[in-house]
Amino acid sequence: MPVQLSPEQVWQVIEKELFAVLGMVTASGEARTVGIVYVVRERKLFIATGQDTWKARHVAANPHVSITIPIAKRIPIMPWIKIPAATITFSGIARLEPAQDAPPDLLRAVFRQAAQDAAMVAGSCLIEVTPEKDFVTYGVGVPLMRMRDPEQARGRAPTG
Repeated sequence: MPVQLSPEQVWQVIEKELFAVLGMVTASGEARTVGIVYVVRERKLFIATGQDTWKARHVAANPHVSITIPIAKRIPIMPWIKIPAATITFSGIARLEPAQDAPPDLLRAVFRQAAQDAAMVAGSCLIEVTPEKDFVTYGVGVPLMRMRDPEQARGRAPTG
């Protein structure tokens, strides 16, 4: 039986992480993925990229994206034992925003020290991803031993 999680439980995990895989579709209909670093504000993910990057072009051509967030799992006293990562996956709608139009606190969160570089910010944009429908999880909110059984490790929660 799948684990029933609340949106708050899943958002707490998402906010603790910073790396995800962004899935997009090119203008010619080809699937593409890329690793990204994100920050969370008001239940949206924000990703920085250059205005001329293929990420920006693909999102502009098709705003339907997916996000998968891997969550490393380890046994503290036995780190050599390999355990699959837990994951949170969801679909969403992406929107491009020129970085210079973003609030200063968001720029500092996304760009860190580089937020002071006006030329870099001027050539960048933010991809804002709003999750839709449900979060699909694996290994979130379950003990490590239950992760061995996919039926017990799977979970689902509404995004909002």
